[in-house]
Amino acid sequence: MVEKCRVLVVDDDFAHRTMLRTLLGDWGYAIVDADDGEAAIAVVRAQPVDLVLMDIRMVRVSGIEALEQIKAINPAIPIVLMTAYASVEMAVDALKKGAYDYLIKPLDFDKLRLTLERALEHIRLKAENRQLKKLLATGIQSPDIIGSCPAMVRLMETVAQVAVSEATVMVTGESGTGKELVAAAIHHNSPRKAGPFVKVNCAAITETLLESELFGHEKGAFTGADRRKEGRFVQADGGSLFLDEVGEMPVSMQVKLLRVLQERELTRVGGEQVIPVDVRLIVATNQDLARMVNSGTFREDLYYRLNVVELKTPPLRERREDIPLLASHFLLRFAEKNRKAVDRFSPRAMDLLIRHPWPGNVRELMNTIERAVVLARSSCLDEDAFAALVQGPPAVGAAFSDGGFPADVPLEHIEREAIVNTLASANGNKSEAARRLGITRKTLREKLKKYNLPL
Repeated sequence: MVEKCRVLVVDDDFAHRTMLRTLLGDWGYAIVDADDGEAAIAVVRAQPVDLVLMDIRMVRVSGIEALEQIKAINPAIPIVLMTAYASVEMAVDALKKGAYDYLIKPLDFDKLRLTLERALEHIRLKAENRQLKKLLATGIQSPDIIGSCPAMVRLMETVAQVAVSEATVMVTGESGTGKELVAAAIHHNSPRKAGPFVKVNCAAITETLLESELFGHEKGAFTGADRRKEGRFVQADGGSLFLDEVGEMPVSMQVKLLRVLQERELTRVGGEQVIPVDVRLIVATNQDLARMVNSGTFREDLYYRLNVVELKTPPLRERREDIPLLASHFLLRFAEKNRKAVDRFSPRAMDLLIRHPWPGNVRELMNTIERAVVLARSSCLDEDAFAALVQGPPAVGAAFSDGGFPADVPLEHIEREAIVNTLASANGNKSEAARRLGITRKTLREKLKKYNLPL
C-alpha cells in the first residue's frame, strides 16, 4: 500500500526533516518536504498529498495553524502531528481541529510506521463506508452506479422515489454519464423488477426498421419479412421498455409511439390485430428536447407525455470527488478481465485523472482506465499511463496547421478528416462526436457509411 502514498514531511529542523525523508523513503513512501507550515499549505494547494506528518512548533506558521488551513483545502488528508512538548491540552486541541493522531519526539519508529499505515487505511475505509452508507440510504440496489457526491446522492434519492411508481421517466444528460444505468436502476427497484427490461437504441436503427423493431410485423409485411416478429413493446410486456436516444426518433414514428402510449395497445406492421401492452416506459436523451419542440423536430404532445419525471445525470466534471471511486472500480474490473496484476494508481496519476475535464464523461474515464490497464507494465499506474490526457487528442482541422491540406483539396476529404479527428477526440463516442460536429447521430452514421468508416 505504501508505494503509492505521498507523504508531506513538515519540520523546521533540517536534520530531523532529512532523517524522516530517508526513513520514510526506505519504507516505500514518496516524500515531499516543507520547512514551515506556510510552505506546507502551499504544497497542498499545488499537488496531491496522501498524508501530512508535521511538527507542531515552527517559527513562522505553527503546525496547529497549518492544520486548520490544510483541512480547509482538503478535509480528507490525514494529518499526524509531532511534538517534543506533549500535554493533554495540546493533544485535545489538535484532535479537535482534525488531526488524525500525534506522536512524541523523539519518535518511536515502530509506532510512527504503524500510525502512518493506520491513518492511510482509515481514510480508505472511511471513503468506502461513506459511499456504502449513502447508497444504502437511498434504498436503491444498483452496484454499477458509483458515486457519493451530493449530486449523485440526490439523483439516487429521486430514483428511489420514482422507481416505485408507474410514471414515465425521461433521463437526460450528456453522453457517457450513465443514463442507461439509471434506467436499469429504476426498473430493478420497481414493482416490475420480475418482468423484462428491454432496451432499444433509437439512433442505431434505421427509420424503415424502427417501427418493426418497436411494434413487430406480420409475415410478408415487407420484403424479407419471412415470419412474424414480436416487437419490443410486446417483449417488454409486464416490465419496462427503455428507449435510448429518443430524440433521434423520426417525427413519423413519434406519432405512432404517442398513440401506443395513449391507447396502451398496438398493431403489428402489416397486421390488423390490436394487441394490448402493459409497459413502463423509460426514455433517455442527450439532446434538448424542449428546443427540438420549438424547432418542430420533436412533437410537443409526445414531449409532455414522456417528460412526466425528468432525471438529470451530472457530467463527470461536476462530480470530481467521485473520480477516485470510479477509477478504482474500473481498475479492479479491467485488471480481472484482462488478467493483469494492476491494483493501484500513483498519487500523480490520480491527480491527473481528477484534474482532467472528461468531455466524454464516465464512459471516457472507463475507456481510459481499460486502455491503461491493458498496456500496463507494472502493478501501479503512474502518470505516464495517462500521457494522452496531458497531450490531448488531435484537434479537428489539425492537418491544416502545417499546410497538410493543399488549397484545392476536395471538400469530402476535409469532412472525412473532421469526422475521424472528432471521433478520436471523443474516444469513439459517436453521440458525443455528433454533438461536437453539430449534426445528429443519424447523420453521423450515414457519413460513416459514406466514407467506409467503422460503424
